Amino acid sequence: MKIAAASVLSLLSLPAFAHHGIAGVGAASLNGPGAPIESATSTVLPEGKALAYFKVDDARYKTYDWAAPNAKYARYTMLGLGYGVTSWFSAYAFVPYHEKIDETGGLNSRGVADMSVMGQVGFKYDDGFKLVPDNESLDDLEDWHFSVFAGGTLPTGDANHRLDDGTIDPGKSLGFGEPSYSLGISMSKMLTDRLTLNMEASTLRFRDYTYDDGQSVRFGAENRFNTALSYRGWTLPEKRFRLDPVIELQYLSLGRDKENGVPADGTGGQMVYAMPGVRAYWQNMSFALGVKKPVWTRLNERGQQQGAEGKEKYRLIFSASLLF
Repeated sequence: MKIAAASVLSLLSLPAFAHHGIAGVGAASLNGPGAPIESATSTVLPEGKALAYFKVDDARYKTYDWAAPNAKYARYTMLGLGYGVTSWFSAYAFVPYHEKIDETGGLNSRGVADMSVMGQVGFKYDDGFKLVPDNESLDDLEDWHFSVFAGGTLPTGDANHRLDDGTIDPGKSLGFGEPSYSLGISMSKMLTDRLTLNMEASTLRFRDYTYDDGQSVRFGAENRFNTALSYRGWTLPEKRFRLDPVIELQYLSLGRDKENGVPADGTGGQMVYAMPGVRAYWQNMSFALGVKKPVWTRLNERGQQQGAEGKEKYRLIFSASLLF
């Protein structure tokens, strides 16, 4: 019996200085492969189908006396739309809204940030590599699946957004001023009829930008390697409902920022996040919820990086998607 993907999530690494939210791409029917909470997997949208996507990444930070007023939390909200151009190529566009909130006495930033675009090519291995066909059987879905994705941000946000005191803080700006570029690959495999493995490797690069106040900044490169296991748990066929527990590990390496051509202190490092969560599928909709915590960090100057990645108490990740 031929089946199409029942629910697909968006794909993109959408950056924000020192706090980077990412979304994953995945698909599952009631009996098909599972999908991660956040990382990429290899399923493309069905040809002629569209995807509406919503995501919230809410990061709460550890606070320290030396950093007062501390960064209290950052909330990254994303709206996206995807379209299956062919059975093997999907295109996406995203519009983010960022909130970066300090403790009392600090300076806050809110607003629409740089929009982003992404293209994804899906293929599989079955007696050789081939592009994803129009339809796949349940047996076909057990093959190794891969994707290559590329895209970046467009300078539509206000890079020179001024805070309440009139200053420009690149870490709280609403745009990068220049396009950024991303490239990645993903691999997915059903290990059993209930257990699915997903892996992703990706990189994100930025360009120099000179702000209206004369400072020049180039944000550090990001390199990611993520892996996830999802388990087909509770299924109600008559309701077209499925609930999967998911465990995800994410490795992130951040390069140093450069300020006026000089590597900046208090930036960059390496970290590993663990994220347990669940993904629910209902008819043509999907919902995901996960709690993400750093379990290992090696920051360059950790004593100067309050409010940076790797210094969170936790991040709460929620997403919802609708395929139509």
